[in-house]
Amino acid sequence: MAAAKVTCASCGFTKNASDSTRCVSCGAKLEAGGGKVQRSREEEMERRYQQEGMSVQWLFIAFAVQTVLTAALVFGLPMVVTAIDFEGGNGMTVCVPVWFLGGLLVGMISPGRTFIEPVVASFIVAIPTTFFLVQSQTVRMMPTFLYVIMAAIGVLFTLIGAYIGERIQLGPPPKPVE
Repeated sequence: MAAAKVTCASCGFTKNASDSTRCVSCGAKLEAGGGKVQRSREEEMERRYQQEGMSVQWLFIAFAVQTVLTAALVFGLPMVVTAIDFEGGNGMTVCVPVWFLGGLLVGMISPGRTFIEPVVASFIVAIPTTFFLVQSQTVRMMPTFLYVIMAAIGVLFTLIGAYIGERIQLGPPPKPVE
């Protein structure tokens, strides 16, 4: 009689032996029922700020937030207030805190833990923004690779903003049980 095979909840591999504790394909822990992993309080505390998956819905919301903030503050504000000129490097310098605020906002309003969604959205917004700012530079010239570095710094600050937003949303950590 053949032993029952266990399906991995992480990767879907179906040929794991029933007595194995880890998946042969991906190495994830296998649980007895094949359902959701039951974690101890200590494990839950360690995983408190870890993201479990990616939500496409929140990716689109984060993309909308980052697009609106970037369009309004970097491109729209200089059209309204003519004394401000976010041309070239100055525009990239303004993009960094704008994307940080976008990550912070999405982190604060999204249910659960969403760090990756604002970062991916910021990366998608950074590509045309960087291209446009490189093409529109006239007086304040900067090498293209510095635009790319500034965009990467902006995406990194989006991650920091999303993490801070999640920390604000979750509140202070519960007191440890002794």
